[in-house]
Amino acid sequence: MPVLLLIRCAAVTTAVMCAALPVCAAGPAVRPTNDAAPGVGLLTNAASTEAVPRSLAKGARYIGRSNVLLLPSGRWKYLPNGRTAAAVVAADDPGALAQMAESGAWLAGGRVPGASPAQRAAAERALLTMRALLRPNGAVAAGWSAPWMYSWPRDSSFACAAFAHTGHEAEAYRILRYSAATQRGNGTWEARTKLDGSGPPDGRRWQLDANGWVPWATWQWYRTAPRATRHARLTTLYPMIRKAADHAAASLRADGLPPASPDYWELMTTTTNIGTAAPLLAGLNSSADLARELNRPGDAARWAGAAKRLSSAIATRFAPRGYLRTVDGRHGHDSAVAFMAPPFNTAPADLRRALDTAHKALLLPNGGLTPGNDPAAPWGGNAWTPSTSFFALAWAGTGQPAKARQVLDWVLAKRNSLGELPEKVNRAGRPSSVAPLAWTGSITVLALVALDDGGLPTPPSRF
Repeated sequence: MPVLLLIRCAAVTTAVMCAALPVCAAGPAVRPTNDAAPGVGLLTNAASTEAVPRSLAKGARYIGRSNVLLLPSGRWKYLPNGRTAAAVVAADDPGALAQMAESGAWLAGGRVPGASPAQRAAAERALLTMRALLRPNGAVAAGWSAPWMYSWPRDSSFACAAFAHTGHEAEAYRILRYSAATQRGNGTWEARTKLDGSGPPDGRRWQLDANGWVPWATWQWYRTAPRATRHARLTTLYPMIRKAADHAAASLRADGLPPASPDYWELMTTTTNIGTAAPLLAGLNSSADLARELNRPGDAARWAGAAKRLSSAIATRFAPRGYLRTVDGRHGHDSAVAFMAPPFNTAPADLRRALDTAHKALLLPNGGLTPGNDPAAPWGGNAWTPSTSFFALAWAGTGQPAKARQVLDWVLAKRNSLGELPEKVNRAGRPSSVAPLAWTGSITVLALVALDDGGLPTPPSRF
C-alpha cells in the first residue's frame, strides 16, 4: 500500500493482460474522483468503478445491500451496466433496482459473518467494497483514488482469503490466477502492478513477503473450494506455488533467516524483519501442505525442511526479544507480530505475551495503533486500520475473543458516513486518508469469520 510514496499519478485505462494463464479480459475504465482529496466511497457495475468524492457523500447513503447512492435530493446515483460514468436518476429507476437486486443476490449467495446486526452490516459493506475493487482480470485495487489504484500481492492475498471464507470462491480463484499471471520468472512479485497486469508503475523495490502471502492465500482458497474441482484447479496454480516456494527456500541464509527486504509497509530495513520472516514461514508451510495434496513428496519435504529452518531461526533470533520489528532489536515493536498468530502460523507459546506488549507499545491516544514505534519510521500520530485490525485477527486466533471484539468495535466505529473503512484515523479520532481500503476490509471480514467459527484454519507445521 502507498503509505509513504503518495505520488498522484494520472488515471490509467486498463487493457488486455497478456500472461501465462488465460485470465485476461478487457479491464474497466479507471475513474478516480476529481476531488483533490481521496475518495470516500464507490459506485460500481462490476466491470467499471467510480470513486465517490467527499463533496457528493455529504448527506448521502448507500441504499440497502448495494452501491447505489441515495442523494439528499431523493434522487439516486449509480453506475449503470455497460457504462463507465455514473448517472443521476429518479428513485426506483429500473436499472438501479436491477443492480441492487444483483448485489443483494451476490451477498446472499455467500456468507455474511458477524454476531450482531452492526457487524453484519459492516461485513456486507466490506464484501461489496472488495467486489468493487476486484477487476475482471483478477487484479485487486488497494483503493479507488489515484495513488492506491494498483494491485499489491499482499492486499490481494488477504482479499482472496476473505472471499474464500465467505463463499465467494470464484472471486478468490480469479485473484490467484492474476497472481500467477503476474509472477516474475524467478518466482517473485513486484511490490505492486498496474491494474492491467502490464507491470509495475515505477521502480520501487520488490518485496519478498509476497512469496509467503500468495501461497498462504492459495492454501486458504483450497481449504474452502469445492472438492470436486479444487484438485484440478490447484494443479493449474501449482507452477506458481513451486516457483514461489523454491525462491523462498533458497533465500534463507546460513542462519535460517531470509535477507533484509522491504517490510509490509514498503520500508527497507538493514536486517531481517518479522514482517517478511513470518509470512514466508506461513507460505512455506502452505506450499508443503499443497504439495502433499498433489502427491509431490519431494517438493513437500524440501519446503517443510525450509520451514523448519526458518521456524527455528525465528524462535532463536526473534522470540527472545518479543518479535520486534527487526532481528537486531533496534527498531522497536511492529504490528507484524500478529503474523506469527493464526491464521498465518501456529502461535508460539510466548506469543500471547508478545501481542499484549506490542499492542500496549503501539496504542495511540485515539484508541488505534500505529504500525510501529521505530522513531526512524515516519508514522506520525495517525492510527492505521490495517495494523489495528491485525490484532483483532490475532486475538481471535489465539483464543482471546473478548480482546478481538474490543478491537473490532473500535475499527467498525471509525467507518465514514457511507459505512466505508478508511486507511487511517487521525488524532481526533476521525476517518482520514482513502476510504474504502481493500486490505482493512478483508482483515475485518476474516476476523469476523474467525470469531464466528472459533478460529480460521492455519497451515500445518509438519516437521
